Amino acid sequence: MPLYRQFNTQEELDWEYRPEARIDDPEAFEKIIAGRIAEANEARKVLTRTADVPYGPTRMEKLDIYLAAQAGAPIVIFIHGGYWFDGRLKKENYIWVAKGFTNSGVTTVIIDYDVCPKVTVDEIVRQCRAAVAWVYANAHTFGGDRERLYVTGNSAGGHLAAMMAVTDWVEDYALPADVIKGACPISGLYDLEPFQYTWLQPKIQLNGQQIRRNSPILHVPAGAPPLLVSWGTEESSEFWRQSEAFGAEWQAKGNGLTLHPQEGRNHYTVISGFADAGSGFLKVVMDHMRRCWK
Repeated sequence: MPLYRQFNTQEELDWEYRPEARIDDPEAFEKIIAGRIAEANEARKVLTRTADVPYGPTRMEKLDIYLAAQAGAPIVIFIHGGYWFDGRLKKENYIWVAKGFTNSGVTTVIIDYDVCPKVTVDEIVRQCRAAVAWVYANAHTFGGDRERLYVTGNSAGGHLAAMMAVTDWVEDYALPADVIKGACPISGLYDLEPFQYTWLQPKIQLNGQQIRRNSPILHVPAGAPPLLVSWGTEESSEFWRQSEAFGAEWQAKGNGLTLHPQEGRNHYTVISGFADAGSGFLKVVMDHMRRCWK
């Protein structure tokens, strides 16, 4: 029997789900991290920032707020990736994401969360939900408009953004059902089943119940917010399939959906447009946001 769909071996699945393995330069990932840190350091010099605001009781439950120029601005929450385990990737590495949004008139919140195996994927999802609830409850304290709240993220952050969009905010948090007006999961993982058979399993230690609880494709409700699902055309066939299958399930439940494959982008460059308010991708995201707020 195959391990997952048509894949018979771990090596086959690793090839699909280990993006750095598909890049010829073995040091490419380290160069990407170093470049993003340099970008973040430059962005820090020009942005208005409130750092390390606690949204929960644990040490990693903190967020940074980057203010748009005008009061009452809409809010985007960005959730970074790292395949749920890479502690090197923190909110400080992604300050540059706020440049494009704040220059487009959107206050930006970038969150941190604990990683596996210190915590489970269940706990990571809980922390991100707590961050969204905190932003909704406290938006007035930093001049944001909680009625125009949008969530985005890449890779594991794309998965987490999707999990925010399937959350039952009424039942679990006593908040309005439409806390999130829209979301843009990017290069996300929407079915966690294959990861128990990959190089990731020793790091994230999934079991069957965790997979079922935290695969957003299994929890799509009717009446969910509109999604803009994006990925890079240079990504593996499984990233394509996961994005398209999740989108199909979203649409099948009667929810708004836009699919946006980014031409020539790979798993690492797919969010590069967030650094520039004039980029084609950020214009697509901003247009989607505005349609969600109407």
